[in-house]
Amino acid sequence: METKPRALPSALATALAFGASGAVLVLEIVALRLVGPYVGVTLQVSSSVIGVALAAIAYGAWIGGRLADRFDARTLLAPALILGAIGTAVTLPLVRWGGELLRGGAAPAVLLLAALAIFLPALVLSTIPPMVVKLQLADLRQAGTVVGRLSSIGTLGAITATLVTGFVFVAAMPSSVIILSLAVLLALAGGALGWWLRRELPGTSRVRASLAVAGLVGAGLGAASPTPCDVETAYHCASVVADPAREGGRTLVLNSARHSYVDLKDPTYLEFEYAQWIGAVADVLAPAASPIDAVHVGGGGFTVPNYLRATRPGSDQLVLELDGGLVDLDRRSLGLETGPDLRVEVGDARVRLAARPADSADLIVGDAFGHLVVPWHLATREMAEDVARVLRPTGVYTQNVIDYPPNRFIRAELATVAAAFPHVALIAPPDAIAGDRGSNFVILASQAPLPLDAVRPKLAALKSPATLLADAELATFIDDARVLTDDYAPVDQLLAG
Repeated sequence: METKPRALPSALATALAFGASGAVLVLEIVALRLVGPYVGVTLQVSSSVIGVALAAIAYGAWIGGRLADRFDARTLLAPALILGAIGTAVTLPLVRWGGELLRGGAAPAVLLLAALAIFLPALVLSTIPPMVVKLQLADLRQAGTVVGRLSSIGTLGAITATLVTGFVFVAAMPSSVIILSLAVLLALAGGALGWWLRRELPGTSRVRASLAVAGLVGAGLGAASPTPCDVETAYHCASVVADPAREGGRTLVLNSARHSYVDLKDPTYLEFEYAQWIGAVADVLAPAASPIDAVHVGGGGFTVPNYLRATRPGSDQLVLELDGGLVDLDRRSLGLETGPDLRVEVGDARVRLAARPADSADLIVGDAFGHLVVPWHLATREMAEDVARVLRPTGVYTQNVIDYPPNRFIRAELATVAAAFPHVALIAPPDAIAGDRGSNFVILASQAPLPLDAVRPKLAALKSPATLLADAELATFIDDARVLTDDYAPVDQLLAG
């Protein structure tokens, strides 16, 4: 007569279902931060991490169910936790060294890096819930109740882990610390469970020793693996790189992308072409050196705010920056000094802009990015209409956009801004307008005629050529591009070409 394995105590079964599911979600959220410095943080990257995690959960649940039917699941629970700890520990070196080889945004690289970041530990940990279910099914007449209860508990574990990781862990500690701490907790839980169940772990002593060494080596490599970040903020892997060719030059790198250039000795120096174009517009917006009221959607390295502070003393400037950790880094490493003339509000720019009074700004600078993509909710007609509300009748909106051939996103964004402003123009390199290469584009918009005749000589004096499109030429460039709205703004897909 076959002896049925004893059911686990209800509290232990609950803890295992809750903890295993929660650990998978911790890994999923942190995986987004691990891969971001190498392939960016885009909709495709997020979709890849989520898709790989769901695949791991699906395969893990299937494998766990098969194993529970063939073996005594009580002998498998502790090994699953320990193997999950090992898989978690080796995640860091796999991503850190693999990421250097897979840098860029190509779809195969994104999928492979996402798999390195989460698939193995998530698959192993996902075998635990079906094993727990099998051990609790003492009476098939209660199968629905048991499966429903443990499924609910697992889901609650996932929800709890998602909220705690997003609101607490990520803000309190680096990703590497979260990963290594999780690996240690899983290993301790596996060891304690094995001791409590008094079950010999499967495999020979040599196999168990090899696994223990693999876990320790993985944790050691993870702790020692190179990190591309000087600072991990809530939203970015950030670093500041000195320019060997310019004594005060510093480049702010966010998630592997060069976002801002700051000269600590000369705030009027603008290295990036798009910043030069925005500076040219700001120079002719009002009489030279006279103060203006400016709102900046996105702070980055605060290059343009510092330029305006230097060239137009007494200006009132407000910077809307989502990432408070980035502002702190700017203060420490990029010489940012805030004050009554240059204030920062930390929070979502769309929400913050909606609270600004109408007709209160002479200049609004849109320079917010999630990696290389303008966040979709800052690229819609509704956003442009709110910008138009805040601007004075003669005020100018300048928006920095990045796009690549065939220029689908910049054309759509121009159509979108033109739906809110009667006067629109575009500054970009001629070969980028022709669709020969990717580039920054700067959109100009106003309720009043734009000062294009004053801007053109400024652009002509720059080292790199820039074309200013307006009127019929701009309409031809826009062609039949779709206006983006809050209901439909596929920004990532348009940028992907």
